Amino acid sequence: MTAPTVVILAAGHGTRMRSAVPKVLHPLCGKPLVRWPVDAALAAGAARVIVVGGPDRALEAVLPEGVTLAVQEEARGTGDAVRAAEDHIDRTAPVLVLQADVPLITPEAIARLVQAHEGSEAAATMMTMELEDPAEYGRVLRAPDGSVVRVVEAKGEGDAGADELAIREVNTGVYAFGGDALLDALPQVRPDNAQGEYYLPDVLPVLRAEGRTVAAHLVDDPGVALGVNDRVDLAGARALAQQRIVDAHMRAGVTVVDPASTVIEVDVEIGRDTVVEPSTFLRGSTRIGEDCRIGPLSTISDTSLGDRVCVVHSLLTGSRVGNEATIGPFSYLRPGAVIGERAKVGAFVEVKNSDIGAGAKVPHLSYVGDAEVGEETNLGAGTITANYDGREKHRTIIGCRVHGGVDTAFVAPVTVGDDAWTAAGSVVTEDVPPRALAIARQRQRNLEEYRGPKDG
Repeated sequence: MTAPTVVILAAGHGTRMRSAVPKVLHPLCGKPLVRWPVDAALAAGAARVIVVGGPDRALEAVLPEGVTLAVQEEARGTGDAVRAAEDHIDRTAPVLVLQADVPLITPEAIARLVQAHEGSEAAATMMTMELEDPAEYGRVLRAPDGSVVRVVEAKGEGDAGADELAIREVNTGVYAFGGDALLDALPQVRPDNAQGEYYLPDVLPVLRAEGRTVAAHLVDDPGVALGVNDRVDLAGARALAQQRIVDAHMRAGVTVVDPASTVIEVDVEIGRDTVVEPSTFLRGSTRIGEDCRIGPLSTISDTSLGDRVCVVHSLLTGSRVGNEATIGPFSYLRPGAVIGERAKVGAFVEVKNSDIGAGAKVPHLSYVGDAEVGEETNLGAGTITANYDGREKHRTIIGCRVHGGVDTAFVAPVTVGDDAWTAAGSVVTEDVPPRALAIARQRQRNLEEYRGPKDG
């Protein structure tokens, strides 16, 4: 297969999304719509990828390095959009044109289209599919020999007649052209339609009029070419994409107990023999090791988990968890939380920007923020690190093998030495030496025969 130039059209407004966000920037399983065809083209071995966007250059921030953004100054149709990219097109190579709102196109489908195009020796090859309800898709008109005569648009009243609207084979908006054929034909396209736009499919009759062949490549799976026009379409594409993602993980050795209630975004990595329980959401750049048990009812975002980690009924974001650690139930790991191997973060515990050492335990009902907790330390229930003085955050340093009493508050900045103890109910405001017992509470007084305040 000759490495093609790939042009991805992404300049449309997407008004049917009813959104201030450009349509192709709406997320699909953790990645903007436009990135799906871009990544598929790169994976298929494209020599060059050009994305055509609007003059606001809103897409620039989400495109990977090496992908070119071409600007269509005014939205005047798909033909005009390709002309905006013509300075970047190699005349001597195949040119693929994809739509940015067709997110489920695969590298394999792209490669098969290029191979079909090169095998047919046609000037253009269009990817087509058959739909029970073609709706506004352009209808494909074929000649008796099976080649394509033209595509009849069906976007507006008067674009197509009744016989043409009855055709079920439709244009997917995905094409392969010879580079020279495409660039020579584009200037001959005219805006002879209800919208007054320059349609890329109108290149096809120009090529036929020159005696050149236009071929069609019918795909078996319409899902690879389904477009997203509104939020209903986006939900449908998300369901298909999510099924692909979950199926791939299960085939790689991951158990997903209930795929219907599970969300796994596209960049998540999961090791084999891990079990994902129902109602678990795995998002962003999350990495999960082998033989873990995740969920139920857990959300993990941009977090790294080692092997044999257990997470139950918890929320983790921007954190790192070592091998054989246990999290939950009802734990909250905030950004910067680092949980060591064999450590435990228990019920109703919040950890933020803190290191919990190997084998350490924060069993329940505690807040640990901006702190370092040494190995094998055990903090009692209700432990609080008071890290904010109203102006600045301060750190608490707790050594190894410390035994913290219940309801202990550490008022930062404070350091507790190795093997130290704190008495229950203490408010620790001064450093505690190693192997010392800190008692920081007011002495109890009992008032004998106390009857409460008198009336009046």
